[in-house]
Amino acid sequence: MFEDWDLIDASFAHQYGIRLRRDGRMPWSEFSSLLSGLTGETIFGKVVSIRSENDPDILKSFSPDQLKIRREYRARISSDLVRADPARARAMVFDFQASMKLAFK
Repeated sequence: MFEDWDLIDASFAHQYGIRLRRDGRMPWSEFSSLLSGLTGETIFGKVVSIRSENDPDILKSFSPDQLKIRREYRARISSDLVRADPARARAMVFDFQASMKLAFK
């Protein structure tokens, strides 16, 4: 969330007319509800959509900028997993390798 704060701030202003930095504190429950309600018409909604897309046909139509957004996000998530739980990350790599060995015997 911290890396996306500028996008979230701009999206709240666009969709709700709320200036998070200027309007003061908001209860977490209200903030999280409003965050969940951001639509794809906001910059944050668009970026989340790009990051979460997995359909190969849609990915083929992505611009270089969209692919960069998706690639950078996925790299950051992978890096966060390795830092937070190295054993789980290692197990995921081994599972993937085993799957590939089975698939390409």
